[in-house]
Amino acid sequence: MPIRTMPPTAAATAGAVCISSSAVLMKLAHASPSITALGRCAIALPLLGALAWAERRRGAPPLPARSRWLARLAGLFLAGDLIVWSHAIDAIGAGLSTVLGNLQVLIIAVLAWIFLGERPRRSLVLASPVMLAGLVLVGGLADVGGSRAYGTDPALGAVLGVAVAVIYAVYILTLRQATSVPGARSAVAAVLFEATAGATVASALLGLALNDYRVGPTWAALGWLALLALTSQVIGWLLITVSMPRLPAGMIGTLLLIQPAGSIALSYVFLGERPSALQLVGVVLILAGVVVAVGSSSGVSRSSRSSRSSRSSRSSRSSRRRTRIMRQASGASTAVSASKSP
Repeated sequence: MPIRTMPPTAAATAGAVCISSSAVLMKLAHASPSITALGRCAIALPLLGALAWAERRRGAPPLPARSRWLARLAGLFLAGDLIVWSHAIDAIGAGLSTVLGNLQVLIIAVLAWIFLGERPRRSLVLASPVMLAGLVLVGGLADVGGSRAYGTDPALGAVLGVAVAVIYAVYILTLRQATSVPGARSAVAAVLFEATAGATVASALLGLALNDYRVGPTWAALGWLALLALTSQVIGWLLITVSMPRLPAGMIGTLLLIQPAGSIALSYVFLGERPSALQLVGVVLILAGVVVAVGSSSGVSRSSRSSRSSRSSRSSRSSRRRTRIMRQASGASTAVSASKSP
C-alpha cells in the first residue's frame, strides 16, 4: 500500500487535513443524522473491502475472529458517535462541535483508569481543569457583557459534544483492543473495513429505530456523502492508522490540533459560522489542554521505560551475582571440581 511508504509526519498531517472537513461535509449534505452516518459508512465499505483484499494479496495475515468481532463492536460505537455528532453540529455548529470532540483525550484517560487500572498521567490531571473551563466557554455558559454564543442551542450542543467525546473514546479503546490482538497489527485496511461494516449495520438499525431516514436534495446529498466517505472514512483514517504508531506522542499532540483548527476555518469560510470571542477563548483552552495532556506522554513514557530498563538491568546483574555465589558455595561444600562449574 503506497501510504505505508510515506513519512509518518506527512501521512498523519494529510490524514488530519482530510478528517478536518468531516463536520462541514456532514452539514452540507443536509441529510438526517442516521442517513449521514449510513451514507458515510456504506459508501466507504466497497473501497475499504478492495483495500483489505489487496492487503491480503500482499501477504497480510487474515484477521483473528476476536479482532473481527471487536472491530465490528467498535463500529457500533462509531455509528452512535456519528449520529450524536450530527445533532451537536445542528446545535452548536460544525467547527465548535469538532473541538468538543477532542475532549476524548480526557475521557479515554478516565475510562482507562476505571476499566484498565491505568492511572492518569500528572500532565493530564493538570490539563483537565483547563479543558473543562474551555468547555464552559464553548457552551456559552459564561457569556457576559451582552456577548452571544454561536449556535441555535450552545448549551445543548456542549452536552452533545461531551457525549460525542465519550462515545468516540469508547470507539477508540475498542478499536485499539481489536488491533492489539496478535496477527491483527499488520492488517490496517481489514480492521477498518470490519469497523465500518459494523457501523453500517448499526446506522441502518438506529435509523429504523429512530425513524430518522430523511434526505435533502438527493443528488447533492449523495455527492457530499460520497466525498465525506472518501476523504474521512477511507483516506483520512487509513493515513492516521498507518502513521500514528510510528510517531512520538508529542508530535501526535501537535497534529491533533489540525483537525479542530481546520474545521473551525472551513466552517467559517463555507458555512459562515462566527463563534463569539469567549467561545474562541474556550477553543484555545481545550486545544491547549490536549497538547499538554498528550505532548507530555512521550517524555513520561521514555522516562518510565528507561527506569524500568535500569531496574531490570540492575536486578539481572544482582541475580547473576547471587547465582554465581550460590554455585561457588555449593561447589565448595561438595568438593566439586572447578572444571565442572559453569
